[in-house]
Amino acid sequence: MASFPLSVNEKLIARPRTVGELLAPTSPFDKKCGRENWTVAFAPDGSYFAWSQGHRIVKLVPWSQCLNNFLLHGTKNVANSIGTRLPRQNSDSGQKNKPCEHIIDCGDIVWSLAFGSSVPEKQSRCVNIEWHRFKFGQDQLLLATGLNNGRIKIWDAYTGKLLLNLMDHTEVVRDLTFAPDGSLILVSASRDKTLRVWDLKDDGNMMKVLRGHQNWVYGCAFSPDSSILCSVGASKAVFLWDMDKYSMIRKLEGHHNDVVACEFSPDGALLATASYDTRVYVWDPHIGVILMEFGHLFPPPTPIFAGGANDRWVRSVSFSHDGLHIASLADDKMVRFWRIDEEYPVQVAPLNNGLCCTFSTDGSVLAAGQDGSVYFWATPRQVSSLQHLCRMAIRRVMPTSQVKNLPIPSKVVEFLCYQI
Repeated sequence: MASFPLSVNEKLIARPRTVGELLAPTSPFDKKCGRENWTVAFAPDGSYFAWSQGHRIVKLVPWSQCLNNFLLHGTKNVANSIGTRLPRQNSDSGQKNKPCEHIIDCGDIVWSLAFGSSVPEKQSRCVNIEWHRFKFGQDQLLLATGLNNGRIKIWDAYTGKLLLNLMDHTEVVRDLTFAPDGSLILVSASRDKTLRVWDLKDDGNMMKVLRGHQNWVYGCAFSPDSSILCSVGASKAVFLWDMDKYSMIRKLEGHHNDVVACEFSPDGALLATASYDTRVYVWDPHIGVILMEFGHLFPPPTPIFAGGANDRWVRSVSFSHDGLHIASLADDKMVRFWRIDEEYPVQVAPLNNGLCCTFSTDGSVLAAGQDGSVYFWATPRQVSSLQHLCRMAIRRVMPTSQVKNLPIPSKVVEFLCYQI
């Protein structure tokens, strides 16, 4: 990766350590169009890493094996040279649960990926159907792929076998997210201006269509307790939905251009949104207030020009598992690591044509997608304070309104609400 000039405020900022690269094989006939890596994903248990290589192909690799190869052979790896071949579909159960490398041809351009794991105790919400084609066990791991033609294909991550083909969207499926509670509830966001809720334990039955966006929906994310869904889209849209009632809770006002990515903090107390207005906002989703702003253009553009600085558009945002760090990826060829309590990035790395980023399951690595390839950096590491760990424990079970009613000093309330 070539280096690029840094802004005045970023010249003294450290660069993160490069962990490795997965470089997609290229041929003289490959064209840039169609090779975009729009999405990368880690399995909830950390067993697999998946990314879209472009030209309809999704690659799954065992994450631990991937890290070992980086250590053994240096940072660079050609994506087709690592791992083992796809196992036979009739292999025994002992082989089934052993992570193996897969190459999946999805039949169309892949825009979104999401892993979902099953908890058997979480029953299907459809109570009228007792018979299902699929019985999902504790060890089940699914991969959902959202395609250019509006279809969603569901794959068994262990075998690479296609399980379901969901076909209700009429435009590009731009994002996918599974409920974290193991219920295998899947939500899809599409350019057809809708979000759709699917019950994979009920053979992929579409349970609900969420309407409210007037334009393209770019992204969606569940809160850690699966009770709230955030969706973001064109025309500055940031919506919060009650996923028990399938109703809109509120619309968050503040961005000045299309909002393209969102993610909750691990305790659910914060919500990060990334926009083409060159900003990342961190909200209190319970009361709809902006708590922090991370700007990628200085001085920040005024609202009337907020769509003009397209060399600073923010493409992606991700929350680290420690609840203290956020990563953002922008069109200025930079990946930035931020602390939620500091104004400027703590680390910056160069990345040309970056499109997506996400933290690994344990938060130790950030993966960022480029044209068919993936780059990995070690994330800023520090021991969280006892105060912060207590704050996260409290906020996992207590919304802002309840915190403000606690009989404790006002400064402690402000700290618990991330206001200091």
